[in-house]
Amino acid sequence: MNPPKTDARRHHDPDVRGFASDNYAGAHPEILAALAVANGGHQVAYGEDEYTAHLQQVIRGHFGATAEAFPVFNGTGANVTALQALTDRWGAVICADTAHIHVDECGAPERVGGLKLLTVPTPDGKLTPELIDREAYGWDDEHRAMPQVVSIAQNTELGTLYTPDEIRAICEHAHEHGMKVHLDGARIANAAAALDVPMRTFTNRVGVDALSLGGTKNGMLFGEAVVVLNPDAVSHMKHLRKLSMQLASKMRFVSVQLEALLGKDLWLRNARHANEMAQRLAEGVRAVHGVEILYPVQANAVFARLPHDVGERLRQRYRFYFWDEAQGDVRWMCSFDTTEDDVDGFLAALKEEMAQ
Repeated sequence: MNPPKTDARRHHDPDVRGFASDNYAGAHPEILAALAVANGGHQVAYGEDEYTAHLQQVIRGHFGATAEAFPVFNGTGANVTALQALTDRWGAVICADTAHIHVDECGAPERVGGLKLLTVPTPDGKLTPELIDREAYGWDDEHRAMPQVVSIAQNTELGTLYTPDEIRAICEHAHEHGMKVHLDGARIANAAAALDVPMRTFTNRVGVDALSLGGTKNGMLFGEAVVVLNPDAVSHMKHLRKLSMQLASKMRFVSVQLEALLGKDLWLRNARHANEMAQRLAEGVRAVHGVEILYPVQANAVFARLPHDVGERLRQRYRFYFWDEAQGDVRWMCSFDTTEDDVDGFLAALKEEMAQ
């Protein structure tokens, strides 16, 4: 059968590569194939379809028998919906001051979710029980938003990783104070690949109550999921997902992508490759005099400091973001489709610009 004709035309150069974000990458071919499989015919809307039902089996294989997945459109929607389900209207969320929910979600947890974020400075993007205690107080004070959730990211916004024991300590500490734990797992696959452990090892097994499960940064076309790990910790997820405008009518097309990603090892293959490319990039950067790597390179991100004018010139050749423009700090991200040639070409350009 010949492929259907289309009037769509390519408006970009597929050979252009960048290191700005793993969101810049396209969809993995296996994901596109899964979408074609799910297409055709009629399926019940709003999550009552066969693909969303089967996804639950896949999720439980990763996160245990009580886990339940609620597919959503995007990561911010996953975080806002999950945090609402874990809190009361007067609740607050303790997080690192570099957390995505604080820095990169346009105030959505506070403006859309109605939550107060209690931020804590950290040296490496990671919370500890001691750092949590800076904001974990005042539960009986009606003048203060009540700390009800600790939100961590794995891996963090600075590319660093928690060990399973570190997350266990956070969960035990939070639960001792009557708080719940949310994990922002936008890049959870990269963390699992780097730690070389199943995702359950640092989520449900150590006490995480709810998870924002990322897919878009790891090869999906669109879509993420809220995964409820502790059913007793959340309330009204279905209603909150709709209220937060995250209920997809044709949910089968989100669910089938998650199934294709997680059903076998695509999630791990993609994440391992991205991490390996970041290590290759970091190794090359360390050999360039005048460029400093700022944080341990543990997943698929490299944070570096270089002269601002060099960064500006280099950005004309490869897209990436300044993390702290005043300091000359930059972030370079690798993706599932980053190649060795991409990395080597970028390193050559960096050396050329540094030599000027």
